[in-house]
Amino acid sequence: MEAAKKKVVIIGGGITGLSTAYFLQEKIRAGGLPIDCTLIEAESRFGGKMITERADDFIIEGGPDSFITQKPWGLELCRKLGITDRLIQTHPTDKAVYILSRGKLVPLPEGFNLMVPSRVTPFLLTPLVSPLGKARMGLDLLIPRKDSEEDESIASFVRRRLGEEALAQFAEPILAGIYAGDAEKLSMKATFPQFAQLERTHGSLVWGMWMRRRSTAKQPPKKSDWSLFVSLREGLSSLVEAVRNRLDGTTLLSGRRVTGISLREGGYEVALPGESHRADAVVITTQTGTAAGWIEEWDPSLAKQLREIQYVSTATVSLGFEKKEVPHPLRGFGFVIPRREGRKIMASTWSSTKFPGRAPEGHVLIRTFLGGAHQEALVEQDDAALISIARQELQSILGIRAEPVVAKVFRWIKANPQYHVGHLDRIAEIEKRAAQHPGLFLTGAAYRGVGIPDCIHQGMETAEKIVHLFSPGAPSKPR
Repeated sequence: MEAAKKKVVIIGGGITGLSTAYFLQEKIRAGGLPIDCTLIEAESRFGGKMITERADDFIIEGGPDSFITQKPWGLELCRKLGITDRLIQTHPTDKAVYILSRGKLVPLPEGFNLMVPSRVTPFLLTPLVSPLGKARMGLDLLIPRKDSEEDESIASFVRRRLGEEALAQFAEPILAGIYAGDAEKLSMKATFPQFAQLERTHGSLVWGMWMRRRSTAKQPPKKSDWSLFVSLREGLSSLVEAVRNRLDGTTLLSGRRVTGISLREGGYEVALPGESHRADAVVITTQTGTAAGWIEEWDPSLAKQLREIQYVSTATVSLGFEKKEVPHPLRGFGFVIPRREGRKIMASTWSSTKFPGRAPEGHVLIRTFLGGAHQEALVEQDDAALISIARQELQSILGIRAEPVVAKVFRWIKANPQYHVGHLDRIAEIEKRAAQHPGLFLTGAAYRGVGIPDCIHQGMETAEKIVHLFSPGAPSKPR
C-alpha cells in the first residue's frame, strides 16, 4: 500500500521560505518522497524585503541591493536556477567607501577591513582618526587577549581593543550600521565573529590582519569570477521570481494571512480566514513576534523566548537625478555617517555607480537610509517628509540642489532583527525548546544570519531537517 503523504506548510514567502520550499521540492523529486508542500504568504507578492521597482528606466531596490559572494549559498542557488548569466558585478574600479567626517566625505583608508587596518601608510595618513586615536588603535598590538569567551557587545569589544575613537568613527557607522542597530547592544559573536576569532588566534586584531595579508600575499592569487557583491541585471526581485517559477510542485498561496497554529493529533493545524491546513510539519519564517503569537497558546515559554528578539524600523529613500545636476563625481559605492555627525540619515549608496544599468543614460540613482535603533521615529513620517530629509542631507553633503526626477520610499517597520549580546545562546535555547515539538521549524533572518546567502542556507538546512524528520525512526508527533 502506498504510504500516506506527509504535509508540510511553510509560512512566510521571503527568501528563506522560498528557499526552503525550493530545496525541499528538489529532495522530494530526487528521492521520490511522499511529501506535499504548501507555502503561505500574507502579502500579495513573494520576496519579503527583496523588492525591485522600475520607474522611468531606473531600477530601484527597496531592500537589499546585492548579496555577498564570500558566502557561497546565493551563487549556488543562482547556478541551480540557471540564472548566473543575469548576475552583474560591482564597478571594477570605483569601489571607494566614504565616511562623513566633520561634514566632509573622506575615503576609508586603503587596506581597511571594516574597522581594522592591514596597511600602515594609508592608516597613518588618513585624517579620519586623530594622532591620539591612531596611537590608541596601535595599542591593540600590546593589549592581551581576553581570557573569557563570553559574548560582548560590538562597542565593548572595539572600545577594549581599538579605543573610543575607532568605535565612533568606524565600528558604529559600519558594523552596527549593517544591522541598523546599537553598537552597545549588538553581539560581536553573532554579527562579526571573524574579529573575535582574530583576537583568539593572534591576540591582536591589527597583528592578525597584517599576518593574514602577508599570508595571502605569499600565495598565488586566486582568480574569482565574481566581485565581493553581486546583483541581478533586472534587480533582486528577479531571483525571487526565478525561485517562484521553479516551485511547480509546491502549492503557493499569496495574500493569505495565517491566523493561528494549533496542535492536533499527530501534527498541526494552520488556520487562515475561512480555511485550515493540516500539517505534519510547519516551517515558520516570519518575524519572531508573529511566530510567538501563534505558538503562545500551546508553548508560552517558547513564545516568551521568541519575543526577546527585538527589531528596529528603517526606511530607504531612492532619488534619481540628471547627472549634470549632481556636482559630486560619485566615484565609489557611497558613504556611512558616524552618529556624532548629527545627521538624519545613516548612510547612502550610489546605486548607479555600484551596479551598471540602475539609472538611464545621463542620470544617477542615489539611495539613502533612515531610522534604525537611534532614530526610529523618523520612519513614522510620511513619504514627502522622508524625501525632504533625504534631499536636504544630500544637498548638504553632495551639493545636490536639483529636484529629483524620481523619488521612491520604502518602509520596513520592525523588520530588522537585532542580534543583541547573547544572541547565539538565545537561539540555541529557542531551538532546544522548539525541538520538543517535532515538525516545528523556526528559521529566517532573526536566527542565524540576516544576509540573503544566510537565509538561503537556512532554507537548505531546514529542507534537510524535514526530510530527516520523515525518515524511518524519526519522531513524528508533536508533544
